[in-house]
Amino acid sequence: MKSVLEVITATTAYFLKCGIESPRLNIEHLLAHVLGKKRMDLYLEFDRPLDEGVLEPLRGLVKRRAAGEPLQHLLGTVEFCGHTLASDRRALIPRPETEQLCELLLAGPPPRRLLDVGTGSGAIALTLAAAWPATLVEAVDVSEEALALARENAARLGLAERVALVRSDLLAAATGEFDLLVANLPYVATAEIPTLSAEVQRDPRPALDGGADGTALLRRLIADAPRILRGRLALEIGHDQAASLGTVLAGHNFQDIRSVSDYQGRDRFLFATYG
Repeated sequence: MKSVLEVITATTAYFLKCGIESPRLNIEHLLAHVLGKKRMDLYLEFDRPLDEGVLEPLRGLVKRRAAGEPLQHLLGTVEFCGHTLASDRRALIPRPETEQLCELLLAGPPPRRLLDVGTGSGAIALTLAAAWPATLVEAVDVSEEALALARENAARLGLAERVALVRSDLLAAATGEFDLLVANLPYVATAEIPTLSAEVQRDPRPALDGGADGTALLRRLIADAPRILRGRLALEIGHDQAASLGTVLAGHNFQDIRSVSDYQGRDRFLFATYG
């Protein structure tokens, strides 16, 4: 029988040949998942022999990961801003850039009423609701499958009564006034989708496709936002979209328009105020 360390070492080399980023971290997560342990627990059991009851399901997961299936889908969860969320094919996998957007928002004052547009797994809405208990939080998505996942995550975090989840094409179902509107909408140009990694292409295509130049949904949102927004707008955008979308915001009478870079130094977020 192979030991924990032998399996980790051999699979790390295999993942490296397959072009998997962070190969050792991937196999550690998969092995811990099969064993029902925390990843760091493996470091105390390097000499533990692994029988076929463990190796057989692990081989299946390793094969799927090598073929480009996202680690989060294999584990069924993703860590986001200190919370463990369910993650599967129904919605975009939350990424570090979106965690940074939440961090930037949490550095500011809590709003009275917040709307998360294109909520997907619910990551943004649930993170902000957990941190701002007095805020009225609503979240919308056009996909019923994504909303089902968001509801599961709301229940997982004990926030089912705090976050209203509604099916809506952008702001179509939104009523009343909000003092914070946040959105991580699809911003990849249609023609660029086939060039994305196999892993990213496992996300739902509607969660990626932002139209011909990647900004179609963002432009629609900006045009309709003045109907309900009396406060801050926060957007996650493509790295080359800040200038064009800033012009769109100014054309709809938004003020205090500013872009903020992500941790890689790319323009990734747009902030503005209205009303």
